[in-house]
Amino acid sequence: MSDRSQFLQTHNHFRKRFEQLGQKLSFNATSREEWQTWRRKTRRKLKALIGYDTMVQAAPRPRITEEKDCGDYLRQRIELFTEPDILLCAYVLIPKGRTGPHPVVVAPHGHGIGGKLGVAGCVEFPEVAESIRTNNCDYGVQFVRAGFIVFCPDARGFGERREEDMRNDLMSSSCLWINNMAYPLGQTLTGMWTWDLHRLIDYIEGRDDCRADRIGCAGLSGGGHQTLWASALDERIRCAVVSGYLYGYKEALLDLHQCQCNYVPHLYEYVDMGDIAALIAPRPLLVETGTEDPLNGASGVANVKSQVNQARKAYRVLGAQKSIAHDIFEGDHRWNGVEAIPWMQKHLMRPDE
Repeated sequence: MSDRSQFLQTHNHFRKRFEQLGQKLSFNATSREEWQTWRRKTRRKLKALIGYDTMVQAAPRPRITEEKDCGDYLRQRIELFTEPDILLCAYVLIPKGRTGPHPVVVAPHGHGIGGKLGVAGCVEFPEVAESIRTNNCDYGVQFVRAGFIVFCPDARGFGERREEDMRNDLMSSSCLWINNMAYPLGQTLTGMWTWDLHRLIDYIEGRDDCRADRIGCAGLSGGGHQTLWASALDERIRCAVVSGYLYGYKEALLDLHQCQCNYVPHLYEYVDMGDIAALIAPRPLLVETGTEDPLNGASGVANVKSQVNQARKAYRVLGAQKSIAHDIFEGDHRWNGVEAIPWMQKHLMRPDE
C-alpha cells in the first residue's frame, strides 16, 4: 500500500479542522459582568444555529384526550399545538394522595424506547418493557412516585410523531428524515425539540396543578440532549439532570457518528458541549455518567469530565460551585437516578412536601 494511503480518507482532515476552527464562544469569563455578556451573545448565536428563531408561535389549543388510573398516580394524554401545523402529544403523570399544585419535571425521552412510552412506564408493550428492564428508562414513573407531576412528551420523529417511513416500527425514530428535510430550510431537530419543550412549559404555566416556579427537566441520552438545550436556553427550567449525554463533541460525535439529530451546522465552530451546559449556571445541574457508556468517546469518562469541568468554570465565577454535580456510576448507557431524584427533590421541593 502506498505511504500516501492516509490521505485517501477525510476523517483526520475533519479532526484537524475541528482543532483549527476552535470554539469562538468557549466560556472563559472571569467576572459576573463578562459572564452576562458571554451568555447573551452565546444564546443568541445558538438560537440562530439551530433555527429556533424560525419557528412560528401558535395558539396551543390544548386538550386532554384520555385519563387512566395507574394505581399510585393518574396518567393523562394531552395534545397542544407548538406551531400552527405542529401538534405535540405527551403523557402527564399526576401523583395521587398529595395536595397540589405540584413541582414539575419535564422528562424527555431518548432513542429506542418508544418515545414517551418508555419514560411513562408503558410496560403493556413488550419491547418497551424490555427497554425499561435494560436501561432503567421509566424515569417519568420514578419522578411521579417521588412527588412530582411529570410531563413525558413525544419528540418530533418519535412515538406518535414518527414520519410515515417509520410508522410500522414502534421503537424507531425519524431523525435522519427530518434533519435532511430541515437543514436546507434553515432548521434542525435540536431547534424543533427545544422549541417544543419551551412551548410545553408555556402550557405547564397555565395548569393549576403545577408549580410554574418549580420546573425541572431530566432525560437520558437523547433526552439528555433535549434537557441540555432546553435548560440552556430557558431559565424557567430551575433544575436539570443530563444523563448519558454530556461529553466532548470531537470524540463522541465527530468520531463516533451518532444519530443525525445530534448535528447542528457550524456548531463546533462556536462551542463544545460544556459551554452549552455553562449557560445553565447558576441553576442546579446534575450530570449522570456510566463508566462503561460507549457513547462517551475513546477516552471514556475523561471526555465527559472535560465538559463538566468547562461548565464548572461558569458556576465558579457565579459562586455557585455547589449547584453542579457529577454522578459517575458503574454501568453502561442507562438512567441511574440514585442521585438524580434526590437532587431534583432538594432543589424543587419544600421539606414538608
